[in-house]
Amino acid sequence: MGEPSPTETRQLADDARARVRFEEEALELADQVYQVARRLVGSREEAEDLMQDTYARAFRSWRSYQPGTNLRAWLLRILTNLNIDKARARQRRPQTEPLEEGDYFLYNRLAGSGGDQQPEEEERVLARLSQDGVVGALSELPHDFRDVVVLVDIGGFAYAEAAQILDIPVGTVMSRLHRGRRILKRQLAEEASDDPS
Repeated sequence: MGEPSPTETRQLADDARARVRFEEEALELADQVYQVARRLVGSREEAEDLMQDTYARAFRSWRSYQPGTNLRAWLLRILTNLNIDKARARQRRPQTEPLEEGDYFLYNRLAGSGGDQQPEEEERVLARLSQDGVVGALSELPHDFRDVVVLVDIGGFAYAEAAQILDIPVGTVMSRLHRGRRILKRQLAEEASDDPS
C-alpha cells in the first residue's frame, strides 16, 4: 500500500471539512431538537436519551443528508422515527378514548358540578392547569397523536412539513392533530375540574 494520491488526499480533506460543517450545523439545532424530544416523552432523562440517539444516528448517516435542504426537519424526522421505534418495541398500545364529549368539556363538567360558575371559579381552574400538567397530559397521549401535536402546535411546523417528517399523508396529520387535541383537551379538563381534596 502506497501513499494516497493528491486527488485522494484532497477528497479526504473535503470529506472531513464537509463532516465538520454538517456536525456544527446539526449541533446549532440541539436546543430545538431537545424541545421537541422533551414534548414527545415523559421525562427529561428520556428526552436526553432520545436526543443522544438522534444525534448518534445523524452523525453516522451524515452522508445521506442533502446539503441545502431543511436540516431541522431531517433531524426531527430521525427523532420521531426513533421515538416511534421505541414505542413499538415497548408494545405500547394506543389508549382508546371516546370522543363524543363536546369541545366545551371543561365548561360542561363545571356546569354539571355546580351550575353557574363565578369568574373566581374559572380563575381557580385555569390556575390548576400548570405547565407540568400540560406536559404530563401530553406524555400520556398515544404516540401517533402526540408526535403530530408536538410538531404542529409546539414545534410550529406546517401540516406539510409535519407530514414529511413523520412520512405520512397531510390528511393523516390533520386527522391525528384534531383527535390528539381533543384527547388532550379532555385530559386537561378532567384534571382542572377535579376537586383538590
